[in-house]
Amino acid sequence: MAPFNYPVSGLVTPRFGGIATFMRLPHVPLEEAKDIDIGIVGIPWDGGTTNRPGPRHAPRQMRDMSAMVRPMHQTMQFVPYDLANIADLGDCPVNPADVNDALARVESYFKKLVAKGIRPISAGGDHLCSLPVLRALGEKQPVGMIHF
Repeated sequence: MAPFNYPVSGLVTPRFGGIATFMRLPHVPLEEAKDIDIGIVGIPWDGGTTNRPGPRHAPRQMRDMSAMVRPMHQTMQFVPYDLANIADLGDCPVNPADVNDALARVESYFKKLVAKGIRPISAGGDHLCSLPVLRALGEKQPVGMIHF
């Protein structure tokens, strides 16, 4: 079995350089993903809110801000990359002009993710984005969600 994905070291590419991915992990499109345990997915959409636009920018900003995350938690001495194969799967397709179509696209994307056995961590989007994600993940079994 190949070793799990690890973030790019700051000694290889400076943390402010390169294409931004979550925690500097490799970007693996969902169509090409295999043997991925945890997939980080951006949902750049906030069409379910009024007077509070902005969550659509969260995936891009979180990728940029996570460049400083180190492979090991300094206090706990814990390296998650030793326990699971993790990758940035990019952004889920959305439609900023049609709420129903956007929700259908998110649900469809997450169903593909479930079919590959990938556990998701999603970032961005307004609170309505949770609905299609939970529909896809909970279609065949109960699920839990941690929502920040």
